[in-house]
Amino acid sequence: MIHSSLFAAFAASEAMPHSKGDTPMFSMFCRWNPLRLIIQGLLLFSLLRLNYGSTDPDVEGEALVDLLGALNDSNHQITDWNYHLVSPCFSWSHITCRNGNVISLSLGSLGFSGSLSPSITKLKYLASLDLQNNNIAGVLPDYLANMTHLQNLNLGNNNFNGPIPVAWGRLVGLKHLDLSDNNLTGEVPAQFFSIPMFNFSGTGLPCGFRLDKPCVSTSPHRASAKNYKFGVVASTASCGGFILLSIGAFFAYRCFYMHKLKDSMFVDVADEDECKLCFGQIRRFSLREIQLATANFNEANIIGQGGFGKVYKGILSDASKVAVKRLTDYNSPGGKAAFLGEVELISVAVHRNLLRLIGFCITTSERILVYPFMQNLSVAHHLRDLKPGERSLEWATRKRIAFGAAHGLEYLHEHCSPKIIHRDLKAANILLDDDFEAVLGDFGLAKLVDTKVTHITTQVRGTMGHIAPEYLSTGKSSEKTDVFGYGITLLELVTGQRAIDFSRLEEEEDVLLLDHIKKLQRENRLEDVVDKNLKSYNEKEVENIVQVALLCTQSSPEDRPTMAEVVNLLHGEGLADRWAEWMQLEEVRDQEVSLLCHQFVWGEESSHDQEAIQLSKAR
Repeated sequence: MIHSSLFAAFAASEAMPHSKGDTPMFSMFCRWNPLRLIIQGLLLFSLLRLNYGSTDPDVEGEALVDLLGALNDSNHQITDWNYHLVSPCFSWSHITCRNGNVISLSLGSLGFSGSLSPSITKLKYLASLDLQNNNIAGVLPDYLANMTHLQNLNLGNNNFNGPIPVAWGRLVGLKHLDLSDNNLTGEVPAQFFSIPMFNFSGTGLPCGFRLDKPCVSTSPHRASAKNYKFGVVASTASCGGFILLSIGAFFAYRCFYMHKLKDSMFVDVADEDECKLCFGQIRRFSLREIQLATANFNEANIIGQGGFGKVYKGILSDASKVAVKRLTDYNSPGGKAAFLGEVELISVAVHRNLLRLIGFCITTSERILVYPFMQNLSVAHHLRDLKPGERSLEWATRKRIAFGAAHGLEYLHEHCSPKIIHRDLKAANILLDDDFEAVLGDFGLAKLVDTKVTHITTQVRGTMGHIAPEYLSTGKSSEKTDVFGYGITLLELVTGQRAIDFSRLEEEEDVLLLDHIKKLQRENRLEDVVDKNLKSYNEKEVENIVQVALLCTQSSPEDRPTMAEVVNLLHGEGLADRWAEWMQLEEVRDQEVSLLCHQFVWGEESSHDQEAIQLSKAR
């Protein structure tokens, strides 16, 4: 029915007028009438699915929905498996596909308490099934023996009972079997000891020909499906794919030659049929999911914009709110592999004061990161962008933010391997969770967007006023450049002002907040430093934080403390001694500047006191 409708629509589209000179075969692919292109694309896709698609995706989708229903997902861990979404290989979570077929299910530790459904046998090409660490009950089903592609079967730490089915011996491709910590009876059939990796510990089962000893494992650690590597050999599909690619390349070249197109007319969703990648708990989103969540990157959903790109507020299919960062200048020297490597690095940086990455999207034209949406927005918003009726941050909250940001930055420098340099620390990049705890965002992004470097200034990523002098002059960043940015952020917290404010030119020469604070400190006017919106504060605590800020923003990176030392200084440990050293250095610097000024004396021939007419006459 569907195919006949497509053929009819195609015939109608062919009746449309077209330019002369196109040969019938090439004109089918190279005419640029939008309706005709859409219909021809659907027709070609349908034909390819008829000839090369080994499994109807609707069958697999129905099987997965039935499976989820039987597993009893009472905690609603999976919300994107339903009939109203696209093929499971396009956007469903916990699934890996190859050639349009589901080959892996990673459903461990999700709190399931139901049973296993026979519908799982409809996943004919399933190679890995991970259901470990749930509360699934029932006898071990015989029908799994029909899943001849299975290579990894992990049912460990559940409530399965009964004997191990002898029929499972037909699973000749099985390389890893974990049935540990289940209430099993009988004994382990002898043929299962030929499996390269097995785990029967915690079952109390005797071992076939060794009935005097309980069964254990071939490995001291339970193997996880997440780390399990397997390959699916499909020579027929590979040959068919090669033929299709050859034909497609020929037509693509012909169309390009005839029309010399520079840009694609359609949304680029290349690479989205590849296997989903998981680093820890993050997931790979399809571009379609991101487009739906952000209303196709609607400008009305923009909640932030910086050097790394725009940030959109999004709502996923499960109604959860997310922040979607659409990166610009993403083509890192290592390409896709380098991007995925950096994403993995960011994903394993887990700390209460760091913004957790929950997913990403990658196509040939997009690099997107997905974070949880922070309802309380950023510190900068609460310092300078409050709406009428909104309360300013109290001093206790500002102090807690200072400590939290320090702990997060210390974690990036001291506990990540390799260490992560933020390179753009500022109040706008410190978000606030529901308890107004500091959460650092945008860390690790600099490498994701550094592109073809042709000039030293293109390497500098950051915000003027927060950038350390040595980073600005050399383009080389280090932990100490982050320390400088943290010091400026402390001054933002105390004053509520921006790092650069040209409005100060009306009263003084200090455009930079740092210079302004140093001037007030020399004049013992720290009371003029504090944000006017602060109704009450502890003067000694303000003084200490300003001192830590000035220690962090010394011009020489060698003189600045490390973030581990900063944490101690915030607690008052060693602050008095470091501050005394800073005061002595400042006194020496002031004397050197004064000496230079006195050494410069205007001579008699100097133009300092000459009139303009004298300066312009012939010499």
